[in-house]
Amino acid sequence: MLDVHALRVHYGAAPALSDVSLAIADGELVCVVGPNGAGKTTLINTIAGLHEATSGTMTMDGRDLTTLPPHRFCGAGIALVPEGRRLFARMTVRENLEIGSHRRGARSARQASLDAVCALFPAVRDKLETPAGSLSGGQQQMVAIGRALMAKPRLLLLDEPSLGLSPLMVQAMFGAIRDVNDAGTAVLLVEQNVTTALAIADRAYLLEEGRIVANGSANDLLSHPDLRRAYLGVGAVR
Repeated sequence: MLDVHALRVHYGAAPALSDVSLAIADGELVCVVGPNGAGKTTLINTIAGLHEATSGTMTMDGRDLTTLPPHRFCGAGIALVPEGRRLFARMTVRENLEIGSHRRGARSARQASLDAVCALFPAVRDKLETPAGSLSGGQQQMVAIGRALMAKPRLLLLDEPSLGLSPLMVQAMFGAIRDVNDAGTAVLLVEQNVTTALAIADRAYLLEEGRIVANGSANDLLSHPDLRRAYLGVGAVR
């Protein structure tokens, strides 16, 4: 479904990603892990159309994304849940969710999509008329994921969804992500919470200093020496 080949991204003259290649099959859950500063957010934002690639290719079902205007990525079937959620704090939860369904093809299914989000996150149903900024961090993350799902994407991009959440909420959030994937949506998950991310992923890539240094099944990568070296002293892998 998604193929990224030899992707390079620069910030000015400074390289952020160098020759990154990865692939995601239809309905697959793939995670990208790596330490702070590895380039994970740059990678997912580039796939979402927020950063321009310096070189390399990105294709979705054979369609070239590298020449696509940023506002067309959602129409190509890609939705991003950004790091930090980025909700409209003064707008209600319902309004935040409905923003996600404005693309053509999603508008007619708005109510059905809203019902599905509320079924996935029951806590959201009672907060629909509440300003999003008054919600807890975990509830805001639910709304951010729900907003992306309202666009009815084929590929859901998630950037550090566990950031700032309690361990109990992290487990609930990753369970919901697994449910979304089980329902047929492909997921690319960028995470620093290695063990939790690999527990739900089919395959994984390890990103270090802007380069993919290892990849394989989630189980294989968990015991990979490069992963242990990357997180040595962090305590994420035991």
